[in-house]
Formats: sequence, structure tokens, C-alpha cells
Amino acid sequence: MSRFTGQPHRREQVAEAACAASELLEVLWGRGQEAAPSGPVSPSQLRALLVIEQQEGANLRTLGEVLGSRASSVSRLCDRMEAMGLVTRSQSRTSRREIELRLTRRGRTVLDEYRAFRTREVALVLERMEPSEVLMLAEGLRAFRAAASRSLGGDGRAGANGAADAARDDVADSA
Repeated sequence: MSRFTGQPHRREQVAEAACAASELLEVLWGRGQEAAPSGPVSPSQLRALLVIEQQEGANLRTLGEVLGSRASSVSRLCDRMEAMGLVTRSQSRTSRREIELRLTRRGRTVLDEYRAFRTREVALVLERMEPSEVLMLAEGLRAFRAAASRSLGGDGRAGANGAADAARDDVADSA
């Protein structure tokens, strides 16, 4: 039995370990963001792109709610992303008072580049692990994702886009 299972205080240790791993992932991923072929994108812009991808056609209010940001901050963020050619704003088909947000081709390319880079970085770390450890990690991540999905009321993916997600799932399944 794992030292992290069972008791409530053990779950806190697991939460701390997950946060530490998350921080290391941020460091790994941050190393190459400046070198991306499409140019650098800030972490807040990347989060916004992921939300817009998942909720194509969302308005500024929805984006702000998901990001936990004020409307004025979200509006400025979208101004910058639109100027960079990452998103477009258009009038809503259902309400003249609302603006819909959509990714541009460049916005999708940026997400694809970041995902490819992140996948390479994680794969390099996984190569240093024993096959049994990789398998345990894959099972744990699958369970974590399912629980997060239930708590978020959705599929738990920021980038729910069919084939690309299926390919990522296949990689996790083969690990």
C-alpha cells in the first residue's frame, strides 16, 4: 500500500506532492516558451487560448469567470491577443450586446506548438523513470483527471478537440 493512501493527512501529502510536480512542470514548460516558432505567449494568454478553444464562441464574461478575472482585465487580455492575431472577436449571433471569442488559425497553431513542446519535455522526464513507475503515474493521472472532470462539471480538458485529445489519451494509455 502506498504511503499516500488511506488517512486524510496522507491525502494532504499527496496534494503537496502534486503541487510540487505541477511547479516543476511549469518550470519545464516555461523553458521553451520564448523559443516557440510562433513567438512568446504569456501564461495568462495561454490559459485564455485554452479556454477559448474549449468554449469556442464564449463571451468575455464567460472567459472572465473561467479565468477568475475581472471584465476589464479580460478585455485588455483579449485586446492583446487580437492584436497578436490569436483570437477574433465578433458580434454574437444571439445577442447584439455580446461579443464572441474565437481562435484564429494562428491561435490554433500556437496551441499545437505549445502542446508539442510540453509533450517533448514530459517525455524526456518519463524516459528517466522505470516502466512500472510510468504505468502507475498514468493510472494515477487518469483517476485524477476523472475526479477533476467531475468537480469541474465537464470533461476536465482545457483542449477538448477530438482527434488531438484522443491521440494524447492513447499516449497516456500506452505509458
